[in-house]
Amino acid sequence: MPTETSAFNRTRDAQAFFATRPTALTRFMRTFLPWQMFRFLVLNLKMIRIIRMSH
Repeated sequence: MPTETSAFNRTRDAQAFFATRPTALTRFMRTFLPWQMFRFLVLNLKMIRIIRMSH
């Protein structure tokens, strides 16, 4: 016979493993090569700036 506490734990555990699904726009941006190239460039420029500041 399950107790009230175990029912609560199952619900809480189910919520802990819940992952949101990406939207259509998110999926598109993850596969859109020009956007990926732009983000890569921005990331590299940020890294270059940080490295220059440290030297």
